[in-house]
Amino acid sequence: MLRVLLVDDQPLIRSGFAMMLSVEEDLAVVGEAANGREAVELAAAHRPDVIVMDVQMPVMDGIAATREIVERGLGHVLILTTFDRDDYLFDALQAGASGFLLKNADAEQLVDALRAVGHGHALLAPEVTKRVIAQMSAAPQGAEEGGRHAELLSYLTGRELDVLRLIGAGRSNAEIAGELVIGAATVKTHVSSIFAKLQVRDRVGAVIIAHEASIV
Repeated sequence: MLRVLLVDDQPLIRSGFAMMLSVEEDLAVVGEAANGREAVELAAAHRPDVIVMDVQMPVMDGIAATREIVERGLGHVLILTTFDRDDYLFDALQAGASGFLLKNADAEQLVDALRAVGHGHALLAPEVTKRVIAQMSAAPQGAEEGGRHAELLSYLTGRELDVLRLIGAGRSNAEIAGELVIGAATVKTHVSSIFAKLQVRDRVGAVIIAHEASIV
């Protein structure tokens, strides 16, 4: 059972999300907060597996709350916002958010995102994946870092490199399974192995290495 904390300054949005999640057997809403400060306090009290976090809120915004929650190890954060803005996206990732989703996502996407983030994975809305890739790829890379990436990539099997290329291209696990004609469980196993070998905690870290090493 994944414990979920809902954070949004609009009560109707919180109640709507809570009602939607109430039918999921593996998800339980343990609290609701109307601003970032309340979110930090409730996260400390309930220790949820995943916090669904809005960005624009009074008292403390979602980015500041995310940073404090991640620094204190109080749970994984999924940013859920109406605003498709680069500054929100990159500030959220720098603050330690594990996921970024827009509020125009359908119910199935939100539930899948909660499960992914709650289990320690990363997830980005398809609309923003390419922008993250472009931003990270534009960053300068030193010789020492490039050598380290090459060493880590040498630990991957041929099939893991195939999976990494598709991760770097923004493909979901289901899309990777379809393109490589392998089972979903096999993809998950490869992804977990890739994260371990590359010493990254999530998909964002793998995407960065894939692009910096120019294997995509």
